[in-house]
Amino acid sequence: MNHEEQLGTYLKRARKTAGLTLRAVEGKTGISNGYLSQLESGQVRRPSPTNLHKLSELYRLPYAEVMEAAGYPIPSTQYSNEEQRFFARIGETSNEEKEALIEYLEFMRTRRKQ
Repeated sequence: MNHEEQLGTYLKRARKTAGLTLRAVEGKTGISNGYLSQLESGQVRRPSPTNLHKLSELYRLPYAEVMEAAGYPIPSTQYSNEEQRFFARIGETSNEEKEALIEYLEFMRTRRKQ
């Protein structure tokens, strides 16, 4: 099965699981039902990442999985989901903040050992 067919099967199954018609998806995403039909039948060679993002959100699918099914390269991550959530909570940090966090962690870890 090629990427187009794999993606089409994946999206069609997700749409049906969500209980949506092609017209309903069109109404919610703005993607024409004709394009959606072609996408589900594997006729679209390079689907738009923007459209794939809209569909992944509507169907509640992981965007990276949808992109991978479409044949787009997915960067590997060196962090677990838990670590990614942690980093998202912290947000951007300056070098000064990073150093302060490291110092605090070192302090906390030495207290635990005592």
